Amino acid sequence: MAYNYLSGGNKKKNIFFPEFLEKKLQACDQELFRPRKNGKPLVIGSKTPAAGSIMLQSNDYLNISSHPLIRRAQLEVLQKEGNEPVMSAVFLHEGSDKYFFEQAMAEFTGFESSILCQSGWAANVGLMQVIADQSTAVYIDFFTHMSLWEGVKISGATPYAFRHNDSAHLERLINEHGQGIILLDSLYSTNGDIAPLLDIIDIANRHNCISVVDESHSLGTHGPHGAGLVASLGLSHKVHFITASLAKAFAGRAGIIICSRHFAKYYPYMAYPAIFSSALLSHEIAGLRATLEVIKNDDYRRESLRENSEFFREGLRKIGYNISSQSQVVAIEGGLESDTELLRDALEERGVFGSVFMSPATPKTRSLMRFSVHSGLKKFELQYVLDVCETIRDEVGMWNWKSTKRNKAG
Repeated sequence: MAYNYLSGGNKKKNIFFPEFLEKKLQACDQELFRPRKNGKPLVIGSKTPAAGSIMLQSNDYLNISSHPLIRRAQLEVLQKEGNEPVMSAVFLHEGSDKYFFEQAMAEFTGFESSILCQSGWAANVGLMQVIADQSTAVYIDFFTHMSLWEGVKISGATPYAFRHNDSAHLERLINEHGQGIILLDSLYSTNGDIAPLLDIIDIANRHNCISVVDESHSLGTHGPHGAGLVASLGLSHKVHFITASLAKAFAGRAGIIICSRHFAKYYPYMAYPAIFSSALLSHEIAGLRATLEVIKNDDYRRESLRENSEFFREGLRKIGYNISSQSQVVAIEGGLESDTELLRDALEERGVFGSVFMSPATPKTRSLMRFSVHSGLKKFELQYVLDVCETIRDEVGMWNWKSTKRNKAG
């Protein structure tokens, strides 16, 4: 089978892939593309948003991605004359823009130090590569982000999955397999519920385990001035590592590891993502520093986000949807991909756009539609989405979903 592409002007060349690659591509086609009505993966609908559509897809929870102070900070750096060095962060000294931002993030969250990374994925994979090896037992919540699962795989450590938010199951596994590393999200990105942090960190410290809490979806949105759930519970001195994507409430493209000064000294020379990838550029860091100030100062955005999220969650529950969310991440579980496809199409037909989550982000039989609420939404917009969700219940077969039946059984 051939793959055609344009090269050297308008000359066409045929590239023939070996069978082992072509089989993988065809398997993807059979599994993701062909079963759908529009011939596209389930995450891509048939409609494109129009003027007036309500978008509940963005992770910009505080609605600051176009904030003038953040844009101005980036532009001021971009407009400076002179070439900027583009290189790995291992060559950067103390006193760099990166260093000052890392210190500011550490102070913000109540830690000694932090390490700026290229993404949340790079932060989690790099951290696990450094702190774990083949002899390490890793205890990981079943719903923890895929980047931490991938980090465990790369480290060669043995993963022991504990049932979601089940601290008793976690402790039984530790008693069986011994000291190790505990991985969890503080706020889970699929269903929006919150981890029992007090219980899990207590278990970690009693068993002398390392604790890693991914705060990607709670840093900026929860805690004192947005410092996160770990800070809000007074756990900063009891948790070894916080990691986060800065592409959520921080609305940028970066990641962070928040840690002790002792660890930060060695990490850049041990973690492959730090050694073999270029550091963020100065204008990106300037934008992040300005974003941090906006997040710290604008408590009203968090209050608006809290009110919007609570209004939306309770509205969905009142009309019969089974919602486990405790946050701005609100998921409707259609279950089977065919049911979620019906749900997606019914919503988009009425100008409502969410994000479909499916395998490998969820189990194959528990696909869902995730709505990301943000602070800039008006109550009438959220009420419109609730009215749509009520209208389409019969059309999408909501009453027959397993999630609905679980709700009735409970």
